[in-house]
Amino acid sequence: MRVIFAGTPDFARVALAQLHGAGFEIPLVLTQPDRPAGRGMKLQASSVKQWTESHQIPIAQPRSLRLDGKYPEDAAAARQAIEAAQADAMVVAAYGLILPQWVLDMPRLGCFNIHASLLPRWRGAAPIHRAIQAGDRETGITIMQMDAGLDTGDMLAVQKLAIQASDTTGTLHDRLAALGGQMIVQALERAGSGRLRPVRQPAEGVSYAHKIEKAEAAVDWSQPAASIDRHIRAMTPFPGASAQIGPDTLKLWHSEIDSCPRPPDMREGQILSVNAEGVRVACGEGVLVLTELQRAGGKRLGAADFLRGFALAPGMRFAK
Repeated sequence: MRVIFAGTPDFARVALAQLHGAGFEIPLVLTQPDRPAGRGMKLQASSVKQWTESHQIPIAQPRSLRLDGKYPEDAAAARQAIEAAQADAMVVAAYGLILPQWVLDMPRLGCFNIHASLLPRWRGAAPIHRAIQAGDRETGITIMQMDAGLDTGDMLAVQKLAIQASDTTGTLHDRLAALGGQMIVQALERAGSGRLRPVRQPAEGVSYAHKIEKAEAAVDWSQPAASIDRHIRAMTPFPGASAQIGPDTLKLWHSEIDSCPRPPDMREGQILSVNAEGVRVACGEGVLVLTELQRAGGKRLGAADFLRGFALAPGMRFAK
């Protein structure tokens, strides 16, 4: 089976590698244009592009696929490449561009999406972050037949995955990426023999996982300790939860919920105690222990090492 692949970050690279390893013929890969990244803001190729080039597979990086959009020349070149690929199917995973109808109609078997949630919950750009942030106990992968809507197509395969109490977006991402790669291989094998049975998404339970913005990183200490702990885990590794104390902005990478209740005379965001085990902070409800922190320009450090270079003391208060 000939399969065009469209994806950009590491989540997509895992699926692409799985498809290649399973023996599918990949005549073309689509990925986002190189973007500035890092401290030097140098152009950096996507994870998918790096893998694709190392395997000498043809690649296209259109800025748009809309023939009537801002970059019609990119879309026209992409259309020519897609037509020439003569693919049976297209697989999409975290690509970052909306597929217009002409793309959806091109492959014989249509376009398949690997989505990191149990649809229709968490349609949209950041399903892993939002599932952790909301306190969901499970998530999973949905293989979907793509249509013109935003993650609204028929479900072709669904598999659940438990969210552990210690999961960050990073750890959950890695497990979901591996699962997605396995499932898309199975789905395409079944599609090739006509054994896929599409199921319409339920009308109930729809929610949207809006893109994570850097402005969301700040901790709101008026929230319960359990909610703040989920926020820190959801923001790890990107963009990283942040907290302001005096003129300094700290990144918070790991925390634990303290079993002791919040003292009634302490204000939200106030530091209750500081030791090698962590920084205990009063929350809107309960107490949170910060166990891994980072100052601007510094490294991620456990509480004991962090406190040797940054003075925090009981009574100091994080900005709300």
